[in-house]
Amino acid sequence: MARTVAIGIQQFNEIIENNCFYIDKTDFIREWWESRDSVTLITRPRRFGKTLNMSMVEQFFSARYAGRGDLFEGLSIWQKEEYRALQGIFPVIFVSFAGVKSKTFQGVRDGVIKAIANAYEAHAYLKESGVLEKDESEYFEAFHKYAIDPSVNKQIADSVVGASLQTLSMYLERYYGKKVLILLDEYDTPLQEAYVDGYWDEMVGFIRELFNLTFKTNPWLERAIMTGITRVSKESIFSDLNNLEVVTTTSDKYADCFGFTEEEVFAAMEECGYTDKETVKRWYDGFTFGHIRDIYNPWSILNYLDKGEVTTYWANTSSNSLVGKLIREGSKSIKTSFEALLSGEHLKTAIDEQIVYNQLDENEQAIWSLLLASGYLKVVSFGSYENDEGTNDLKGGEYELALTNLEVKIMFQNMVLAWFGTVKSDYNEFVHALLMGDVDAMNEYMNRVAAETFSFFDTGRRASGRAEPERFYHGFVLGLMVDLRDRYVLTSNRESGFGRYDIVLEPLSQADDGIIIEFKIYNSRREQNLEETLQNALKQIEDKKYEADLLARGIPAERIRKYGFVFEGKNVLIGGDGD
Repeated sequence: MARTVAIGIQQFNEIIENNCFYIDKTDFIREWWESRDSVTLITRPRRFGKTLNMSMVEQFFSARYAGRGDLFEGLSIWQKEEYRALQGIFPVIFVSFAGVKSKTFQGVRDGVIKAIANAYEAHAYLKESGVLEKDESEYFEAFHKYAIDPSVNKQIADSVVGASLQTLSMYLERYYGKKVLILLDEYDTPLQEAYVDGYWDEMVGFIRELFNLTFKTNPWLERAIMTGITRVSKESIFSDLNNLEVVTTTSDKYADCFGFTEEEVFAAMEECGYTDKETVKRWYDGFTFGHIRDIYNPWSILNYLDKGEVTTYWANTSSNSLVGKLIREGSKSIKTSFEALLSGEHLKTAIDEQIVYNQLDENEQAIWSLLLASGYLKVVSFGSYENDEGTNDLKGGEYELALTNLEVKIMFQNMVLAWFGTVKSDYNEFVHALLMGDVDAMNEYMNRVAAETFSFFDTGRRASGRAEPERFYHGFVLGLMVDLRDRYVLTSNRESGFGRYDIVLEPLSQADDGIIIEFKIYNSRREQNLEETLQNALKQIEDKKYEADLLARGIPAERIRKYGFVFEGKNVLIGGDGD
């Protein structure tokens, strides 16, 4: 009987019982158990099977699934006799923070309590078991009621929440006579929400106590697994947790346990009757975990197997709000590096896998680290190595990074165009005027775009408190680069201190003109007005012979248009060919 490709099922038993398509990852159980690590934190990008693997671990070990060895028959873990004896013998607490999202601290706090209350609800049998004292029954009932109706007892104290999973561990150990396994899925979702919406300090204090009492000072804990996208810095929430084994995307542990290997993907394609392996590879390959390359995104692969067409499945599963915020509001250095990545170039940088969220506004390295952890960047190489010319390209500890695959590139292109969504009509009219050489219309529409979106690109926190207009201008360059990608190759002077920042648009068709744009900011100490700044910009194009590359590519001088774009705050003056 052919297996059904089911989308979005995260419960292991549902997949097995309904004969759904499944790639065997049960050897993760053996590898984790034999590691004997007390608390394991595993970070992987979203939609990489973290929740399904946690469900698999729960249903293998949990006493609530005792006698359900049939779920694992024919799978890797069941081939090992010694592991059959471990099935269904431990109390297990499963908590998921995946749905804990809110724009307020109180909203996320309530969501965390609701997630913990659901764990109490899963063990509601303890209320009638006789193992709870009267005051313990009342404590249990408080969380049980919250699981049913979160509006009840919203005044649960932080100290009570902090000790809640430790307390449930005590009850379960008393009932089963065994220490508990604790599985916490998507532990960092509340922390990302706190950073994006501005209540980081409150969230950290609340979560730190919960994690310390659950994973560090819990005498009823056998072992634990935490999963998430990022490794939040130890100083933020793990300062008291020195028994933590951290497994990131650069670690070799469990490298092939999350996501699909190329061998698994190609075998699945053959099973489903698909043959275009090169196209699938170009779209969905590119993830690297530890030393294992060619890891594929399982969400995209399952959707492809189900629908038979390639598109941006994974990239469309979330708003990517944090990633968009960091790049959009980032410095000119962030934007020019991102521009290079979109052009297919590689980025060389040091990486710190401990994400310090409250430093993301200031620390460029932290941003690239977050993009790597989230799956948007891939490791091309690491550390010192010899390139084809025999020279040393990377410093020790430096990573060479690139966009992960075509799906990610298209996601970012769509994200950049969405930045101009509030002024889409004016932005489109500006691009049309640029292509037509209509300088008057270019001035009219560009001033509208700048006025409406300037602050949108410039809301980062800076010690000086002053706006940084380059954040808008470089974001605008990214917009041009993406919007004109089918007609032009855009190159820019990425070394600029903005005194000589230029754009060259090389046409892909002989029907289009080449375009050179020089950006300049008005300086009242050197120039009397914007018009003088404009003339300096046009003069610089001539003096620096910016047209040389276009001429060398066979574009005649009469088909090369030159423009100066000069700025004073949100005010723009454009001049040049066509005046």
